Amino acid sequence: MSAFTTSAAEQMHRMYRYQRFIYDPSRRYFLLGRDTLVSGLLPPDGGSVVEVGCGTARNLIEIARAYPTAKLYGFDISVAMLTTARQRIAAAGLSDRIRLAEGDATNFDLRQLFAIPAADRIVISYALSMIQPWRSVVDCACRQLANRGSLHVADFGQLKGLPPLAKAGLFRWLARFQVHPRSDLERDLRVAAITHGLDAYIAHPFRGYATYAVLKRL
Repeated sequence: MSAFTTSAAEQMHRMYRYQRFIYDPSRRYFLLGRDTLVSGLLPPDGGSVVEVGCGTARNLIEIARAYPTAKLYGFDISVAMLTTARQRIAAAGLSDRIRLAEGDATNFDLRQLFAIPAADRIVISYALSMIQPWRSVVDCACRQLANRGSLHVADFGQLKGLPPLAKAGLFRWLARFQVHPRSDLERDLRVAAITHGLDAYIAHPFRGYATYAVLKRL
């Protein structure tokens, strides 16, 4: 692992060593837009879906249930989260459908992780606001989309629909967990789309609380 990867892995281990046990119930009400992301995937029959920073595998389990023929893969830099993910996948009876691996979101190779050349759908859900070199994550994902593949992103918006005090308070609270909503997320997603020849759809649902984006290879 690189120095950055090792440092990030250690940080994630400290953060999620215990949080992983309450992660899904505690995040349910403020990680908005994840269900919209799942419903909008629409992978081709037998297509591949990869989640970057899969955490507890909450999304992967929902995707597996929504798309019974999809081939599902997920990776995360946190070994602790992957342990919980494997337990939850097994409890859901989906161990034969979802493959997991340890990997760095900023520099991943689907051939090395899962022996697949590219993905029909790549999912990044509330991870970009936690990864400092987040643009590298987007670039890496865009480069590994299959023909007619698409990148689906859900993350924090700039909360423009909230009162200023509420917005400032939420930003301070998120910062305690090393979560930093990206003010230039929409701009740089559009730049990535142009760079990689992708079509971009970007919306800001829930009064700007969330950013939802689809970058699609035509």
